[in-house]
Amino acid sequence: MSGSVLYDAPGPRTIARHRLYTALTAVAVVAGIVGLALFLDSKGQLAYSKWEQFVTPKYVRALLVDGLLKTLQMAFSSIIGAVLFGVVFGIGKLSDHRPVRWACALVVEFFRAVPVLLLMIFIFYTWGIGDGFGPYWSVVLALTLYNGAVLAEVFRAGVLAVPKGQAEAAYAIGMRKTQVMTLILLPQAVKIMLPAIISQCVVALKDTSLGYYIVAPGLTYIGKAMWTEFPGTHFQTAVVLAFLYISVNLVLTVVATWVQKKFVGEHKPLEVGMTALTTQASTVP
Repeated sequence: MSGSVLYDAPGPRTIARHRLYTALTAVAVVAGIVGLALFLDSKGQLAYSKWEQFVTPKYVRALLVDGLLKTLQMAFSSIIGAVLFGVVFGIGKLSDHRPVRWACALVVEFFRAVPVLLLMIFIFYTWGIGDGFGPYWSVVLALTLYNGAVLAEVFRAGVLAVPKGQAEAAYAIGMRKTQVMTLILLPQAVKIMLPAIISQCVVALKDTSLGYYIVAPGLTYIGKAMWTEFPGTHFQTAVVLAFLYISVNLVLTVVATWVQKKFVGEHKPLEVGMTALTTQASTVP
């Protein structure tokens, strides 16, 4: 008998067919990779001379220190600022005072609507050039405003997703609204918000690459310098930069998932079959 109320367990013929599809897909993927490698080799893109700079200590240090480290610094600074921005304006949108609620909504919707690259360029050419704070902080400020506006909606939705009975019970025992928000609603809302916050952190890290257009430091800036010094290595540089971005994002996701399990907790989802069995059991006289 099937263990789920949604569909029957596959039989032997279906299992064999699924294994055949899996094997064919694996063969197709391997064939595609081999074909791509042969094509790149025929074009001379796999020649050692085109990849030599990426194993040379001088250029590896430039990639990791002047490129990756600066990218992580910009991303970390903007994420911290975005979380603070999001908390303030997200809670502001829940205010009982209409002027505060409308002002926060206006700020959030404005910065959510403006493209982040346009925001970087505007900030840089308004306050960044000359004696301004430069391209580095132009990128950080733009990412803080944009991602903070997105996180404000995440915080607002997370707080509203907490069952109303939690707040009502807190008010019933005499808690003030500030206490209800900080001690009751926000701690529970973190479980709901954390996946979206993790996703936005990844977005902020990737968007640091847009600083290339205002000559901000980071991986893309170092990548441009390298393919300028070594003509004809655009493909190799793009592959290495993509590998670094993907690796850092994977590490960020793993760390964030660990933090969620360690400090927030992760409950086993209630399976549909378990729900059905419980419902049936509760109706038995």
